[in-house]
Amino acid sequence: MKLSTFFLYLLIMAGSTYLIRVLPFVAVRNKIQNRFIRSFLYYIPYAVLTAMTIPAIFTATSSIISACMGLAVAILLALKKCSLTTVALAACLAVYLTELIVC
Repeated sequence: MKLSTFFLYLLIMAGSTYLIRVLPFVAVRNKIQNRFIRSFLYYIPYAVLTAMTIPAIFTATSSIISACMGLAVAILLALKKCSLTTVALAACLAVYLTELIVC
């Protein structure tokens, strides 16, 4: 790839990323009053994080069974309001033990 082509691609990528981040600040100057839109915007980060994490859970292990066990343990502990560290360590331990038993 030529250096000029690289910088053109880089400029286009930087410009599109910048526009995505700046456009909401320019378009919406006042506080959003609509309850539906506010609740929708509140849950977007959680939805995006879930959409990025769930597929990774099922492809991170060598067995779908161990992935499901780790996810189940994580969900149960999260519902019991355990800390993030506890949930992550317990899920990893569940995956490890399931991998030992299954494989």
